[in-house]
Amino acid sequence: MLKLLLLISLIFGALVSVKGQTRYFTKTGHIYFFSKAPLEDIEAHNRQVVSFIDLSNAQLVFSVPMTGFKFKKSLMQEHFNENYVESHKYPKASFKGKVLNMPNIDLGQDRKYKVIVEGLLTIHGVERALKTEATLEVKGKQLFGNASFSITPQEFDIEIPFLVRDHIAKRIDITVNMLYQPYTGNNTL
Repeated sequence: MLKLLLLISLIFGALVSVKGQTRYFTKTGHIYFFSKAPLEDIEAHNRQVVSFIDLSNAQLVFSVPMTGFKFKKSLMQEHFNENYVESHKYPKASFKGKVLNMPNIDLGQDRKYKVIVEGLLTIHGVERALKTEATLEVKGKQLFGNASFSITPQEFDIEIPFLVRDHIAKRIDITVNMLYQPYTGNNTL
């Protein structure tokens, strides 16, 4: 009987811990962009994204090192960092915002939630309002976040040289995939 009570106490303690968890983080988030262009498609991936989400107040932040974007061709990566986003001047992109329609997320039940995210996206030192649809999905003790949106280089004062302007798409599609872990305060970044 004592063993049964101990087991019930452990299970209840675990459930309270899961239900009470509101802050999640990742330091290995994945953001990639794709641009369909007449001459050559451009695609890059970054798996060094740091992000926090707090379910209690719907706050969401991202920090993205620009040199973390990896391209298939090293010359593309060099041009991206030196000529377009000027990573030496603007080493990070960031997003700070919130989930507008934060649902009452049941962390004890695996489920997908559709949400709207709104905030300020900063790239190349330029801050722009961004509002997009996203999903938050509970799987076990993890939280998955996904979103897609498009931007133009001109919105962020990124100049495309005249000689290659017709070879680069006007819009760039960005996809965000985050796998968040519970943040305990003991996690190291």
